[in-house]
Amino acid sequence: MPVINYSTSNKKIEVPENSNILRMSLRYDGELPNRCGGGTCGTCVCKIEDGYKNLDKVKHAERKKLGGEYLDMGYRLGCQTFVNGDVTISWDEEITRQVKKRKITMPKTTIKS
Repeated sequence: MPVINYSTSNKKIEVPENSNILRMSLRYDGELPNRCGGGTCGTCVCKIEDGYKNLDKVKHAERKKLGGEYLDMGYRLGCQTFVNGDVTISWDEEITRQVKKRKITMPKTTIKS
């Protein structure tokens, strides 16, 4: 079974395959900050310190909230991210504050009349 290492809270949790980082934190007291659980607030932003290859694909909600800038630095939203192997994550209050302030970027569409 995969292990999620919540390094900021010093907790290691063995979880089933395809487990959500935030849900497992809530269930087993991993202490990952959270608010909405839907990918819009950014409170559960976390840095993938190790095991990025063991995560599912980046979701549309993450692209909108984090943008390429934070994704390229290895950040993901815990509420949108599922693990299929061992991972180590951390979080930082300043990064969380920055991400929470970011506007959700929507793709530009043209409305034809």
